[in-house]
Amino acid sequence: MKVGIFETSEEASRVGAEQIISLLEKKPGATLGVATGSTPDGLYAYLRAAYKEGRFTLADSKAFALDEYVGIDPDHPEAYRNVLRRQLVGFTGLTEENLHTPNGQAADPDAAAAEYDQSIKDAGGVDLQILGIGADGHVGFNEPGISLASRTHRDALAPQTIRDNARFFDDNEAKVPRACLTQGIGTIMEARQLLLLAFGENKAEAVKQLVEGAISSRWPATILQAHPSVTVLVDEAAASKLELVDLYRARWDLD
Repeated sequence: MKVGIFETSEEASRVGAEQIISLLEKKPGATLGVATGSTPDGLYAYLRAAYKEGRFTLADSKAFALDEYVGIDPDHPEAYRNVLRRQLVGFTGLTEENLHTPNGQAADPDAAAAEYDQSIKDAGGVDLQILGIGADGHVGFNEPGISLASRTHRDALAPQTIRDNARFFDDNEAKVPRACLTQGIGTIMEARQLLLLAFGENKAEAVKQLVEGAISSRWPATILQAHPSVTVLVDEAAASKLELVDLYRARWDLD
């Protein structure tokens, strides 16, 4: 696990974007796993700018979303397919047909989850998966207590996640959907590279557990320690509880 600690989220986001741009230079048409929420906003802004400058394109790439709310109106602005459309489709070369999201409106959500998991396999897997981390240590919507070998599945949102996501729903927890379809931990771990970003003091404990804690379903993101190619990009605030900062900086400087 490589840990990059930066003064600002903007700098960390730029470094993450350059990692993705470098991947696409080496492997045009690489498949991305894409996250939503506020954490990747800066990274996506850099990718849009790079596309506009002619440095980068997802024209021949597929993108697979981490998750989607169950039962959300497909026209709702916070449906994750719509969020990703605003962030990526057309502005990075990504096409509508190559953006894949779980079917949160399916009559049989469990069947839809299995179909989505299979679609990732059928596409040859994900080359680089973009991740955020919840204050409770979730990745995707894999909440505490989930099996660390889970596949794409339907699940309930934890109370902490509902509180955190209320900001996208007029600060009204009652408007936040209670269920989701999410790539499982086992699914995420099959991506060839993982790129996780975390910003702000409210993520500091989750980042400490992710990097320095024991692997446990209490903090689902800790399983990423077992992946062979993980980059964690954080700002100073999110890194504030880490104990081995000097070592992480020294390792980062080796490159």
